[in-house]
Amino acid sequence: MQTDHPPTGTLLRRTAASGGALLLLGSLTAVPAAADEADSSTLTVAVAQQVDSFNPFTAQLAVTTNILRHVYDSLTTVNPRTNEPEPSLAESWETSEDGLTWTFNLRDDAHFTDGERLTAEDVAWTFDTMMENPAAAVANGNYVAGFETVTAQDEATVVIELDEPQATMESLRVPIVPRHVWEPIIEAEGEAFSDYTADDLPTVGSGPFVLTEHSRGEHIRLEANPDHWRGAPGFDELYFRYYSEKDAAVEALRSGEVSFVYELTDAQVTSLETVDDIAVNIADGKRFQAFTINPGAVTRDGEEFGDGHPALSDPTLRQAIVMGIDNEEIAQQGSNGQAVAAGGYIPPRYTDFHWAPEGDEAFLDFDPGAANEMLDDAGYARGDDGVRVSPDGDRLELRMHVHADRPDNVQAGLVIAERLADIGIEIDNRTVDPGILSDALYDAEYDLIFTGWTVNPDPDYVFSIHTCGALPDEPGTMQGDAYFCDEEYDELYEAQLAEYDRRARAEIVHQLQEVLYREAVVNVLTYPNIMEAYRTDHIADIQLEPAEGGNIWGQDGYWAWWSAEPAAAALSGAGGAGGTGVSSGVLIGTGAGVLVLLAVGALVLIRRRSTVEDRE
Repeated sequence: MQTDHPPTGTLLRRTAASGGALLLLGSLTAVPAAADEADSSTLTVAVAQQVDSFNPFTAQLAVTTNILRHVYDSLTTVNPRTNEPEPSLAESWETSEDGLTWTFNLRDDAHFTDGERLTAEDVAWTFDTMMENPAAAVANGNYVAGFETVTAQDEATVVIELDEPQATMESLRVPIVPRHVWEPIIEAEGEAFSDYTADDLPTVGSGPFVLTEHSRGEHIRLEANPDHWRGAPGFDELYFRYYSEKDAAVEALRSGEVSFVYELTDAQVTSLETVDDIAVNIADGKRFQAFTINPGAVTRDGEEFGDGHPALSDPTLRQAIVMGIDNEEIAQQGSNGQAVAAGGYIPPRYTDFHWAPEGDEAFLDFDPGAANEMLDDAGYARGDDGVRVSPDGDRLELRMHVHADRPDNVQAGLVIAERLADIGIEIDNRTVDPGILSDALYDAEYDLIFTGWTVNPDPDYVFSIHTCGALPDEPGTMQGDAYFCDEEYDELYEAQLAEYDRRARAEIVHQLQEVLYREAVVNVLTYPNIMEAYRTDHIADIQLEPAEGGNIWGQDGYWAWWSAEPAAAALSGAGGAGGTGVSSGVLIGTGAGVLVLLAVGALVLIRRRSTVEDRE
C-alpha cells in the first residue's frame, strides 16, 4: 500500500460551459417556497442498484438509505461545512457532568405525513424497539448498544441514560418512525420482522418527501411533503428510474429523459463536459473501495460455514496478498486517476479520523519481492506451473468476485489478477452481477471479494461491523463485509466509543485502522472520486455538500433534493434564485457563513445525514 498521505484538499470540480453553475453556499437567502401548484415539477434520477428493503430498521443498501433519509427525520444532523453535529428533530440537547444522561428537547412543529404530531413517545419507542429486538437493530444498532433506558419525559423531551459514555450521542441520525404505524407491524411480524420489507405505500414519515410508489427494476416515486417543518421542497416529485447499463443512463441524461446521473466513469465525464445544458461535478470521495479476504467464516457461536480457501486463515498469506498489489496502479488504471490510492479505512475528506501508514507502519506497501520471500519462508512452495501450494498441500487458486456493473472494479480485478500471479497466486476472476456477489458474501462462498462502504462524518458504524459482536447469528445474517473477530480490535472499538474528546478519540480510531491494516482481512484499495452530472435546464440550483468540492448524491443531509430549484420556476421568477448559483434553500449567517440555529432564537437550516454508512 502507499506510504504517502493522499491529498486532503478539494479535488477538481468541473462544470460544462452551459451557463449553469453548481451551487456554492453564499449570502442570506430564504427557505424554498412550495412549487407553483400549476407547474408540477419532477426531478428524475437514474439509478441501477435495487433496493434491499424500505424497512428503516434493516435497510443498508446505498440506494435505499439515500431514499429513506428523505422520508424519515432524525434527532440530529451534520453541518456540511464542518462535519460537526447540528440539531434536527431535536432543537437542543444537554448532558450530565458524567456524560451518562442526555436530554434532547424536540421541536414542536414536526408532524408525520398522516397528520399526527411527532413526539418524544415516537423517539423513545424507536430506540426501545432497536434495543429490545435484534431484528430492528440491523441498520443502526450500534447507536443504541450502550443505551440503558430511553424515556419520554413529556411530549417534547427525551432522556437517554447510558451504561457508559458514548461518543456518538450527538450523531444519533437514526430514522425516527411513527409508533402508531410500526408498533402493530412489530407485533404482527414477530421474529420475521427482519424480513419485513415495508412495501405498503405511501410511507408515513416526517421527512420532506413521501415514498408513494415502487415498481422493482423500473422506478421509485417520492412526492414532496408540502407541510414539512422546514418548508416544502422545490420539486413536487422525485422519480428514480432504473437503468441496468450506466451508458444508457448517460444517454438518458443527454436526451433529457433524466435530470441527474451519479457514479460516472472518467470516460463518461469527459464525454459530458462540453455538452450544452449539462453540468459535471467531481467531488472528494467519501467512500472506500476494498477487497475482502475470507479468513474463515464463523457465527457468533463458533459454527463454521462457507467454503473459503483454508490457507487464507494464515495472516502471512493475507499480508503477502496485500503486498503484491499496487494501490497506486489500481487508482490510475482501474479508475483512470479518478481515485486516490488508499491505506487506511477513513477517506482523507475526514481529516481528524483519516490515517495512512507511514514509515515503519507501512510494512505492507507494494513489494512483490518481499511478498515472494515471505511466502517462501512460510513454506508456500511453487509448483511446476508456478502456482504456490500451501504447507498443507492446497494449491493457491483463489476465486475473486468482482462487481460486473462497476467498470473501475472490473479493471481493478484484471490488475489484481496479474499482480498476484507474480507472487505465485492464481486468480479465478469471477466478474458477476451484484446479486451473485452479494450471495457469495453472505454465504461465505468466496476467497477474495470486492466490497466498499460510504463513510459518514462519525466513523463509528464502519468500525462496529468488524467487532466480534457483528459476526452473524447464523449463516446469511452478516451485518458487515468480513468475518473478522479480534480481541485487541474490540477493546479499541469500545475505547473510541467511550471517548468524548475528539482528538483523543481520533488517536484510537487511527489504532483501529492499524489493526485492520495489519490483519489484512479488509484491504482498502482506493478512495474513488464522486463523479456525477445534472441537466441545468431541469435544475437551476442545487446544494453541494460541502459547499466547496462537495457532492450531490449521497450527502450526509438531504439538502440537494430539498433545496433543488426547478429551472422552469427560476425562469418564471418563482423560487427567487433564478440560476444565480445560490440556492433558495439555504439560510446562512452573513460574514463567516455561520449557520443560525432556531434553538437559539433565529431561523435555522438544519441538516440530516445519509443514514448509516451505506453497504455495497
